[in-house]
Amino acid sequence: MVFSSPIFLFGFLPIVLLVYFLSPKELKNTVLLVMSLLFYAWGELFYVGVMVVSILSNYVIGRLIHGSLEDKETPPRARVFLAIGILINIGLLISFKYANFIADNVNSLLTLLDVSTIDLNPIHLPLGISFFTFQALSYIVDVYRREVHAQRSICHLALYISLFSQLISGPILRYHDVSSQLVERTHSLTMFSNGVQRFIMGLAKKMLIANQLGELTDGVFALSESELTMPLAWIGSLAYTLQIYFDFSGYSDMAIGLGRMFGFRFLENFNYPYMAKSLREFWRRWHISLSAWFRDYVYIPLGGSRVSTSRLYLNLLVVFVLVGVWHGASWNFLVWGLFHGFFLAGERMGFSSVLSRLWRPLQHVYVMLVVIVSWVFFRAETVSRAVDYLAAMTNISNWQTTPLQYAQVVSHESILVFVLGMVLSLPVYTWLKLHMNMIPGKDSPGFLLLVDIPKVICLSGLLMLSVLKLASSTYNPFIYFRF
Repeated sequence: MVFSSPIFLFGFLPIVLLVYFLSPKELKNTVLLVMSLLFYAWGELFYVGVMVVSILSNYVIGRLIHGSLEDKETPPRARVFLAIGILINIGLLISFKYANFIADNVNSLLTLLDVSTIDLNPIHLPLGISFFTFQALSYIVDVYRREVHAQRSICHLALYISLFSQLISGPILRYHDVSSQLVERTHSLTMFSNGVQRFIMGLAKKMLIANQLGELTDGVFALSESELTMPLAWIGSLAYTLQIYFDFSGYSDMAIGLGRMFGFRFLENFNYPYMAKSLREFWRRWHISLSAWFRDYVYIPLGGSRVSTSRLYLNLLVVFVLVGVWHGASWNFLVWGLFHGFFLAGERMGFSSVLSRLWRPLQHVYVMLVVIVSWVFFRAETVSRAVDYLAAMTNISNWQTTPLQYAQVVSHESILVFVLGMVLSLPVYTWLKLHMNMIPGKDSPGFLLLVDIPKVICLSGLLMLSVLKLASSTYNPFIYFRF
């Protein structure tokens, strides 16, 4: 079950809201936990067991670590328990997400050596396993670091790991950010209203922009090498650049909005990343919860920037190889991570000082070129296909494209959505909010009516259009199944 589906919008969500707000305060977490497990079981019934194993093992490990931290100095037992917890979580991730990938590559090597290969049946990837595994890891590490106390209630910990609002698409919650909200949180009409507005905006991003651009992208990437001209290749890569932003940020908006409806305040996950003037800034704006997770739990423990220059570059490459592999068990993602790591290391080597002296539009051009090229590796099925696609993007001699070729993949609607996506990827909404807050008399009843009524009409229109699109189209991809 995904947020942008009729069963969720008109079945699951209304029922959860009704039961949740009719329940007494002491049962609200239990209601959310049961509903979260039902949400996951809707499409992953057998693999609910994987999540239950994660919950139970991390609860026990957290209690063991906490019980070992009696002295001021960290005793060896706590390190052992932490290591066991990390091995269990990473073991689950490898078993279900990377086992087939590892076996396939080992088999390729064994075939070259004329040795019998490993016979491993395809293993189904449980939805959201990367998200809830990273959340579980943050919990036991936070306990080990004495940043939080181990959770005594298994219900609270289970809710943290399985909360349906961000279970399968993020943002990645870190335990120390939400631990107090699991125990005590406030509900208000204002917060619920803000959550509804945020959810509608996220749904509109997904249904009205991302899905339309996704059809265009799929059409271009499905073309054969002989059909793919340079203009079409650029159209496809630019469309995917916007599609993945509006799809991912749209799901994050929906998750944040759902969280507010139930009294949770999740941290932001996107902050107009295509406005970045360097790749370092891009990663402070893109998938913020993931980059912050790797910074705090991998990069800094490796030594961060407090190491020798060569070790710093190595740390960056290691982190971004892991970031790439986190997204999927494929060489494409590894290359994508290395690609970003290479440019980040280059900026650390001194290119950032050169970049900062450039005309600001040129800084944006640099970032967007790197990002657009990298998305080709992210979108293509194989590395060889990505290389062929990039060759088409740079093949000036293959410029000629007939109107029929354009018509195969580009429609009038997709052109309109493409332009709209380019505009809305800029902080237009933020700019409007800022300037409206500066208008004198903005708190007067007349001004509020002047603003709030059009806002309600606009949100209602977006919701209606999103629902109509959902009802009339069979194209509604879920691009996080590999995560």
